[in-house]
Amino acid sequence: MPLVPFTKGHGTGNDFVIVPDPAGELDLSDDQIAALCDRRFGVGGDGVLRVVRTTAIDEGEAAAAAGAEWFMDYRNADGSKAEMCGNGIRVYVRYLLEAGLASLDDGATILIGTRNGPLPLTRSELGFEVDLGQFRIDDAETLVRARGLPVPRPGLSIDVGNPHVVVALSVPGELDTLDLSVRPQLHPEPQRGANVEFVVPDDPLVRDGVGAIRMRVFERGVGETLSCGTGVAASALAVRHWAGSAAPDRWVVDVPGGRLGVRVTHVDHERHVLLSGPATLVFSGEVSLV
Repeated sequence: MPLVPFTKGHGTGNDFVIVPDPAGELDLSDDQIAALCDRRFGVGGDGVLRVVRTTAIDEGEAAAAAGAEWFMDYRNADGSKAEMCGNGIRVYVRYLLEAGLASLDDGATILIGTRNGPLPLTRSELGFEVDLGQFRIDDAETLVRARGLPVPRPGLSIDVGNPHVVVALSVPGELDTLDLSVRPQLHPEPQRGANVEFVVPDDPLVRDGVGAIRMRVFERGVGETLSCGTGVAASALAVRHWAGSAAPDRWVVDVPGGRLGVRVTHVDHERHVLLSGPATLVFSGEVSLV
């Protein structure tokens, strides 16, 4: 099989194999995705970002109509499709810019197609900021069992384009000793599955009008990752929800891979959540797909 070019990139340690396919000629199987993401026998990554024009993929029709040229075909490390990836979309845009496939001046916006619809990105002081759109909080309780927690804990379900369950822990030691090598069990189990985030507040929780928390995550289809962009947004939204009406709209979230920013604002009279953070390209090469 011919060699396929790729680039490795990451956003706060959440790493991806970027595969350029502007004309939509590649049909990557789940096994090929898993082989690319294998950290011993492949390139290694939490997922694959296929760079394809919106006009070259059936799922890109709505994004093309909205004016987006590029579609982020994101696949988890096990090959499964995901609606969105908050870290991945920033890395995706960084790749487009570095490859000369797009441009983004200060103050300008670039629209990227995803399975959660077209999403706008701008440059920010942390790197790039993406508007994840509206979010939905479900107050129905989900019980979460995880290795390292002596009893099940209640979780809050939040949808930010993909599903999350956020669990509050009482002390930092619980977060540090949590064993996420095994998938947490959810009851009831969401139909589409869910990413599971565990959070602890900083002390103080709010400083100079900005909230601060720490988080670890188990991503569906992947396992524990150093960061999860949409999970960071969901975690900040959960703590903001629990804190009540006086909670701030700006948050910083520390994950094992670094720090990300979250803010809640109104866009066209609707509440949106925005995520900001860095995006880094590490190296490029070619790989043979079996």
